[in-house]
Amino acid sequence: MTARTEKRVALVAGASGIIGHATAFELKRQRWSVRALARRPIAGLRSIAADLTDAEATAAGLKQAADTTHVFYAALSPDPDLSIEAERNGRMLGNLLDGLEAAGAPLRRVVIYQGFKIYGIHLGAKVRTPARESDPPHMPPNIYLAQEAQLKARGEEARWDYVALRPDVVVGDIHGNPMNIALVVGVFAELSRALRIPMRFPGTDKAYRQLVQFTDARLLARASGWAATSDKAGGEAFNVTNGDVFRWERMWEDAARHLGLETAPPIPLTLAATWPTRDHCGTRSRSSTASSSRILPSLSAGDSAISSSTPSPT
Repeated sequence: MTARTEKRVALVAGASGIIGHATAFELKRQRWSVRALARRPIAGLRSIAADLTDAEATAAGLKQAADTTHVFYAALSPDPDLSIEAERNGRMLGNLLDGLEAAGAPLRRVVIYQGFKIYGIHLGAKVRTPARESDPPHMPPNIYLAQEAQLKARGEEARWDYVALRPDVVVGDIHGNPMNIALVVGVFAELSRALRIPMRFPGTDKAYRQLVQFTDARLLARASGWAATSDKAGGEAFNVTNGDVFRWERMWEDAARHLGLETAPPIPLTLAATWPTRDHCGTRSRSSTASSSRILPSLSAGDSAISSSTPSPT
């Protein structure tokens, strides 16, 4: 049976996120049978609502996914403690794989999403560019190493294999997800407006002026379809970026102009520590009184995107 005639049934874990959402709808466009797995139902998709940290609840929910042939694993539960983050996310993936095995799913391939943290960029490592998939990882704890350990432990006796895709900072247009860099910029802009100050880039001069790269969620979604079906991709890892580059110096000015704000030289801030817990603006604007539990993940993501974007060749 060729790849073209085989039935393809996708389970997209983390379908409420930027990567998972784009991937689910791209696969649907390509006429896959698609199920979304998230904590809440996803509009426009057949959905399984489950908490992957709960093994029993996950197994129960996956009984309705017994025909799954491909998993696209984009679920994420971040934590500032890297050991906790690695253990919890590794366990979540293990719960999903065990649940599918218990359901008797004819799984053929798992596509998992990593990132440049595999090279230690979040720890301050100077990652050589362009990054190569053969570049070594760093000493644990690392979320991606913990997830790969789960895959390798099960894959040795399984009939399925896996492919790792490694985007840089992912950008997309999903609404309501806190890990969206557009939301970070929007929140920061409205805080600046309420304070009646210029919209200053909250990173270093170096980060402001160096060339950086992003990964469009739609490009990553198309790469996901290829990675799931190419015979040559099994067991491999692939860095996925747009291939074009920019400087925050230009992008920040463009964003500020679009939002009707002035700019000024950068002043480094840790957004997650500076903004979420109290009203700095002295007003009751929607931006300044928003729930810290909703804004904090977004600002944390912004800190990561602004301070540790992989520099591209100059």
